[in-house]
Amino acid sequence: MKILLTRLGSLLLLLCMTVVVSTAQKSISGTVMDAESNEALIGANILVKDSSAGTITDIDGNYTLDLPAGSNTIIVSYTGYSDQTVTVGDRSVVNVALAVGQQLDEVVVVGYGSQSEKEITSSVVKVSREDFNQGAIADPAQLLQGKVAGLQVYNRGGDPNSQSTIRLRGISTVGANVQPLVVVDGVIGASLENVDPNDIESVNVLKDGSAAAIYGSRGSSGVIIVTTKKGSAGSNQGVKLSYSGQFATSSPVNGIKNMTADEFRAAGGTDLGSSTDWIDEVTQNGFTQVHGISATGGFDKSSFRVSANLRNVDGILKNSGFDQFNTRLNFTTRALDDKLKISFNTSYTDRDQQNGFNEALRYAVLYNPTAPVLGADSPFPFNADQFGGYFETLGLFDSFNPVSLIEQNINNGDRTEFNYGANLDYSVSDALTVSLRIAQQKTDYANRIYYPTTSLFNGNATSPTRKGLAEFYEQNTTFKLYEGYATYLTSVGESNDLTLTGGYSYQQNNFDDSFFSVGDFPNDDYIFADILEASQDLQNAGFIGANSNRSPDEKIIAFFGRANFTLDNKIFLNASIRREGSTKLGPENRWGWFPALGVGVDLNQYLDIAGVDQLKVRLGYGVTGALPGPSGLSQELRQVNNEVGTGAVSTTLLRAANDSLKWEQKAETNLGVEFASGRFGATLDLYNRDISDFILERTVDVAVFGVDRRFENAGRLNTKGLELALNYDAVQSENFTWNTGVVLSTYKTILEEYVLDAETTANLGAPGQNGTEVIRVKVGEEIGQIWGPVYDGVDAEGNPIFQDVNGDGMLVTGQDKALDPDVDFAVLGNGTPDLELGWTNQLQVGKWNINAFFRGAFGHSLVNTFRAFYEPQVSTQSSYNFMNTDLAVDGLTTARFSSLYVEKGDFFKLDNLTISRGFDIGGSAFENVQFSLILQNPLVFTSYTGTDPEPSLVDSGPADNGSRDPNYADVLAPGLDRRNSYFASRSITLGVNLNF
Repeated sequence: MKILLTRLGSLLLLLCMTVVVSTAQKSISGTVMDAESNEALIGANILVKDSSAGTITDIDGNYTLDLPAGSNTIIVSYTGYSDQTVTVGDRSVVNVALAVGQQLDEVVVVGYGSQSEKEITSSVVKVSREDFNQGAIADPAQLLQGKVAGLQVYNRGGDPNSQSTIRLRGISTVGANVQPLVVVDGVIGASLENVDPNDIESVNVLKDGSAAAIYGSRGSSGVIIVTTKKGSAGSNQGVKLSYSGQFATSSPVNGIKNMTADEFRAAGGTDLGSSTDWIDEVTQNGFTQVHGISATGGFDKSSFRVSANLRNVDGILKNSGFDQFNTRLNFTTRALDDKLKISFNTSYTDRDQQNGFNEALRYAVLYNPTAPVLGADSPFPFNADQFGGYFETLGLFDSFNPVSLIEQNINNGDRTEFNYGANLDYSVSDALTVSLRIAQQKTDYANRIYYPTTSLFNGNATSPTRKGLAEFYEQNTTFKLYEGYATYLTSVGESNDLTLTGGYSYQQNNFDDSFFSVGDFPNDDYIFADILEASQDLQNAGFIGANSNRSPDEKIIAFFGRANFTLDNKIFLNASIRREGSTKLGPENRWGWFPALGVGVDLNQYLDIAGVDQLKVRLGYGVTGALPGPSGLSQELRQVNNEVGTGAVSTTLLRAANDSLKWEQKAETNLGVEFASGRFGATLDLYNRDISDFILERTVDVAVFGVDRRFENAGRLNTKGLELALNYDAVQSENFTWNTGVVLSTYKTILEEYVLDAETTANLGAPGQNGTEVIRVKVGEEIGQIWGPVYDGVDAEGNPIFQDVNGDGMLVTGQDKALDPDVDFAVLGNGTPDLELGWTNQLQVGKWNINAFFRGAFGHSLVNTFRAFYEPQVSTQSSYNFMNTDLAVDGLTTARFSSLYVEKGDFFKLDNLTISRGFDIGGSAFENVQFSLILQNPLVFTSYTGTDPEPSLVDSGPADNGSRDPNYADVLAPGLDRRNSYFASRSITLGVNLNF
C-alpha cells in the first residue's frame, strides 16, 4: 500500500507541476457527435489546419486542443463520416456534428484505452445496444446471447435468481476463474449484476490471449468490457428525459412428459383417489414489469446522465422472483483550462428476491398424480394438521408434496451493492495524457430459509421431538482498485503512428461470511425465524450449526506496458507486457509475466483488389494466468478439535503446505482474417490454446508431507477452435431494408495431462443409482464424454440388455468396472456442442422495424435424468409417477443407466422477435414515442424430451431426499440435465419508450 501511495503521490505532483506552466496558446474543447443520433464519436481526429497539431476524442467524444498562435481553423474527421472544416473564432467550446458517410471502421474499447478497429491485431468484437437481445431481460449477460461467435451464454430454464453460465471459447480452467472478467467503465472486476440492462451503451468482448493479456491473471477466461450510457457536454444541450416501460408475461414450456392420473392408474401405479396436475399446481404465468427513467444533459464543459430502474420479476415457479431498484450516475467535467477531465460514476442496487424451491419442480414431476393436495381429501385417515393441512405420502424415500414444499417454506434473500469509480485524465500536452482511477465496490448478501414444524421437507414434521429449522447466511465482499497510467501518442515519419501506454494497478478483495442454523420450535403459530429465542436447540447446543469465514487481504499488484505502432496505415503492431503478483500463491511463485504480441496487415492496401474495401490478416499470441478461488491453498490447513468434557483444544493437520504453488497458465495463438466488400463483411478466427498447471488438490505421500493431501500444479488442456461472423445488407431501398448476419463457432478441448489417466464423475444419485457416474475424464480424450453401457433391448424379466461392445464374448457392465480395459462401455455422446450459431435479421418496412433473431446448438447430448430414474416401471416404485415419452420401452422394469437415456440436445429456435414503430408527436411534450412487441423463445425445434435442450456446461451435482450441495460445480462434467433443473419459459413483452 505504501508503494501505491508513493506512486499516486508522484502522479498527483506531476499534475500540480504541469498546471502551473503558462502558455500563450489558445485552448479549445468540445464534443464530436453523430449528426443524426447525437451519439459521441470515440477517436475522431481534430487537426489544426496548416499545422501538425491535433488530437483525438476520448471515450465520451470529448477533446481538448491547444491552437498554435495565429491558427483559427480545425478539420474534424472520422472514418465513415464526411470531414468538416470549422472556423473557431473567439469560441472556447467548439462542438461538431459529423454527417454519416460510408462507415467502414469504428473505435473499439480495449484494455486501458481504445483503438480504431482497423488497427486491432487481436480478436475483439463490439456489440452496440442496437444489436442487443430485446425483451424483459434481467441478466445483462443475456443481451449478448448468440451475438458473439465463441461466447456461450446459457441460463438453462431461465431461473430469474440464477446468473447465466458464461464461457468464452470453452473452459479455460478446472478451477474458479471459469467466467470472463467483467470491466465496467474501466473498473476491473466490477459486478455485472450491478448494471441494469437499460443503462448499457455497448459491450466489447476481448476473445483471445493477445487482447486479454493486458489484464494478466484475471483475463484468462476472456474479458467483457461494458460501457454505460453517458451525457454529452455543450452549452445548448439542455436536459433530456426518457422513460422506458416493459410489461411481460411468461409461461412454462413443459418439456417433461409424465403420466396423467388416468395413465398412471392404467400402468399399475398406486391409486390414491385424486387427479392432480402437480406441475400446474406449482407453476404460474409470471408477470414482469420494468420501469426506467433517465435524465441526460450537458452544460458548458460538463455532462451527466442519471437513471433509475425498477424491476419486478415473477418466475414461472410460484414464489420465485425478485424486486430490484437500481440507480446510476455518470458525470464528466473539465477543469484547469480543459486539460483535466474528471469522470465520476456510481451505482446502487437493492434486490429482494424470493429464491423459492426449485425442488418443487422435481417433485411435481415424480409425485403420485393420484394424490390429493390437501390431507382432507386423503382416501384414508390422515392427520393433516401435523403437515399444515397438506397431504404427504409418508414412508417413501424422496417424496414430498410439491405444493406443501413451496407454500409452507420460506427462502428469501436480500442483496445490496454499491460501487463508485473516479477517473482523472490530465493532458500534459497534446501527446501525453496521465490517468488515475480509483474505484470501490461493496456487496452484502443475506439469505434466510425457514422450514416450519409442519414441513416434511427439511422441517422434520414426523419427528416426535425436534421439529422446524431456521438457517441464516450472510456474506459481505469489498473490492478496491487503484490504478495510474500514462498514454503517449507520437508520429514517426510521415504516416507512422506510435502509441505507448504504461501504468500500475493495485487490486484488493476481502470477504467474510457466516452461517447459523437452529431448530426445534414449539409449534407453527409464528415464523420462528424471527423469534429464535423460542428454539429448544438452545438447551442442546449440539444441534446448533454455526460457522464463519474471513479472507485475508487478497491482493493483486501489477505493472503493465503496451505499444501500438501503425506503419504507413497498412501494417499494425501491438505488444504488451504485464508483471503481476498475487497473495493467493506460494511465496516462491507469487509473481508472473504475461506477454502478448500481435501483428495485422491490410493486404488490400497492397493488392488493391477491385470491389474489396478491406482484406486484413492478423496474428496474435498472448499469455494469461488464472488464480484459485479461495485464499491460503499454498498453506497448511488444520482442523480445530474441542474435546467434550475436558475443554481441551487441539488441532489436526488436514492438508500440507506448498510454497511453490503457482499460476495456472494459458498460452493462446489466434489467426484472423477480416474481409469487407460493399454490403458484405466477414471475419474468420482460428485459434489454438494450451492451458497448463491447474491448481488441484492431490493425494501425496504421508511419509514425506505428514498428511495425504496438498494442492499442486498439474494437468494440461488443449483447445482448437474456429469462429466465423458474416454480415450482409441484403436489401437497401427507400421503404425496405434487410440486414442479415450469422455467427458460427466450433471448438474441441482435449485433456492432454491430468492427475490420473482416467476417472469418472457426475454421480446420478438416489434412489438406486448412487454408484452411477456417467462422465469419463480421460487423458488424450475430449472433455465432456458421456460414458456408459449401450442399450440393446429388454429381456423377459424386464431387465435391460446391453451390447458386448468390445466383442470378446464377455459382458462387463458393472459401474464398479467403468474404467477397466475390458469394460463394455462406450462414449454415448458429449455435453459440449459441435456447432453453435446465431442468426440476426433486421428489417425496416416503412416506419416499422422488425428484428428476428434465431439461435441454435448442434452436436451436444444430454443425460435425461428424469427418464433414467422414472421411465422404467419399477414395481417397488409404484407410488412415484412415471415418464411417458415416445422413447419409453414397454416391459422395462429395471432402472439402470445406459445409452437409452442419452438424447441429442440439438435445437434451433426463434429466440427473439421484436416488432417496433416510432411516432413523432408534434406539438406535445414528447420528442418521440416508440412502441414494441417482443416475443422471447416463441418457437423451439428439437427432439429432446427433457426440460430444456440448451447445453448444460457445468454439473450442479446430485439431489436426493431434499438434500443437495449448492456450491457443487464441476466444469469437467457437461451434459447432465439434472432433476433439479428450472423449467424453460416463453414470454410476451409490450414496451414503450418516451423521449421528452
